[in-house]
Amino acid sequence: MMSLISQPYSCGHCGKVFMQEKTLFVHVCEQKRRHIAKNEKHVVLAFDTFQRFYKRAQPNSKQEKTYEDFCKSSYYNAFVKFGSFVSNVNPLYPEKFIDYVVCSGVKLDHWCRDELYIQYVVDLIKRETVETALQRSIQTMMSWADLHNAQWNHYFLYVSLSRACYDIKDGKISPWLVLNSVNGKSMLQKFSDDQLGHIQNIIDPQFWVNKFKKLPADVQLVKDVVKESNI
Repeated sequence: MMSLISQPYSCGHCGKVFMQEKTLFVHVCEQKRRHIAKNEKHVVLAFDTFQRFYKRAQPNSKQEKTYEDFCKSSYYNAFVKFGSFVSNVNPLYPEKFIDYVVCSGVKLDHWCRDELYIQYVVDLIKRETVETALQRSIQTMMSWADLHNAQWNHYFLYVSLSRACYDIKDGKISPWLVLNSVNGKSMLQKFSDDQLGHIQNIIDPQFWVNKFKKLPADVQLVKDVVKESNI
């Protein structure tokens, strides 16, 4: 004869036993919480970074890390914190930034430091092609124009200096365009000493003068775009 006593219900994540199903339903242990959060943006970014990290750390491993591995990792919270950082900062080319951080040799606990992102931006804009720099800069100017019901090629004339400072500091407006246009250089002259301090590692005169000398054809391309677009 079957017992009429309710059978216990156990959590598949932590193994805790409950006498009622509804109690199990409302129970949230740490592992269950991690599984529930699986599709949240910052957790998706964290898991992707976790996988990239272990692919680099264990290049000969044929088995990819699963989400279950991620949930049970002692580094789960650190990766999720980094995922939140990436989600909030919205870096240039997020996948490139993640790879940059993973390959940087910097300790995981330091991945969310602003200095590391700034270092990434500086490295990126100094190595990227002029075509990529121009494309991103013009896209940024068009986004500004849509927001302010303005003409995108009037960016250097009418953008607020605080917005321009942020765009340059964040790598969204490239020195390729700023330093090779009259209006771009005129805008820089309006910056305060404090604003210039924020972008000095981006607008590095000595670096860019040398780069422009080495790549005259690229400089001419920028000047042609400036002229044709009446920037």
